[in-house]
Amino acid sequence: MSQIEPLAVAHRAVPFSAEAHEPPERASREDLEHALMASGATRALGAGNRAIEEAPDRFRTCFERDLDRIKHSKPFRRLAGKCQVFIAPDNDHLRNRLTHAIEVAQVAVSIARPLGLNLALTEAAALGHDCGHGPAGHASEDALSPFVPGGYHHAVYGADTVLAPLNLCDETVDAIRNHSWNRPTPSTPEGEVVAWADRLAYVCHDFEDAVSAGIVTPNDLPDEVTDVVGARHSTQLDSFITAMVDSSARTGTIGLAQAQADALAAFRAFNYDKIYLRPAARAQAASVIELLQQLTSWLVENPRQIGTGSPHDAGSDAATADAVHYVSGMTDRFALGLAVRHLGWREDRLPRGV
Repeated sequence: MSQIEPLAVAHRAVPFSAEAHEPPERASREDLEHALMASGATRALGAGNRAIEEAPDRFRTCFERDLDRIKHSKPFRRLAGKCQVFIAPDNDHLRNRLTHAIEVAQVAVSIARPLGLNLALTEAAALGHDCGHGPAGHASEDALSPFVPGGYHHAVYGADTVLAPLNLCDETVDAIRNHSWNRPTPSTPEGEVVAWADRLAYVCHDFEDAVSAGIVTPNDLPDEVTDVVGARHSTQLDSFITAMVDSSARTGTIGLAQAQADALAAFRAFNYDKIYLRPAARAQAASVIELLQQLTSWLVENPRQIGTGSPHDAGSDAATADAVHYVSGMTDRFALGLAVRHLGWREDRLPRGV
């Protein structure tokens, strides 16, 4: 009988088993996970399908490793400084891009769990789905597109450039790259769940934030929405998630029952009309695009100012790529600060708030 080494404890000894416990290693955990999954769910196997081969982890599945890598990454942390809708607002309760990603993950896992899908893959893709977003929301895509061959798309740029150093599994990368509805269909059901969860989350929470910001009131939401999913954020999400689980389980295809799908479409159209495309928002977007394009152009001509310094010649394609990568990673406040410091933007001209 082997001698047990002395044990350091944080508090008094707190036993969790009557006898020594041999922790299940990855392969046995994979077998158990596979047995509990739906037939079409994505299975984790060994180290996973990665651009660069790796040895498998002793305890974690390949998608659990992806999830951990995303959580510990700088692009994920920087989402805390990137707006969801409102740039550098005075109201600290409004969502930012990080809290949005966390809510998308909660919605996605709530759908994937009862459907028997891979939860680690679902959560990893949900948390990483917006890591390609630049500062100041979707306006940064319009700002950066002239500098990127074929245009800048946050989903593609996030999957193929921003998160590339993490060497994520192919399935995770695919789900991130294709979570937007104007992209090809994801290759996994987990990826499709994340695409739906993104829309369900932002439609509901952007409206709640707009109410908090005083832009709309709860009574403004049309009856075609409230009659189906209610007027409260929690009720709306519960209705959408429940309907999606029921309809997907019944049909064997990831989707939403028609009544809730129509309500979601009406809800989204309302948000675009009253929140995203209202005159103040359009004026702010135009200001953001101008600022970010000026900043990117300045960095292309001054590559030594890119991070710790780009080694490429001013005006070159390589310097342009470095400038785009640098600007895309900036938080809102950092980008605004550089515009003041290097471009002469006045504080009172900066796009802020609502």
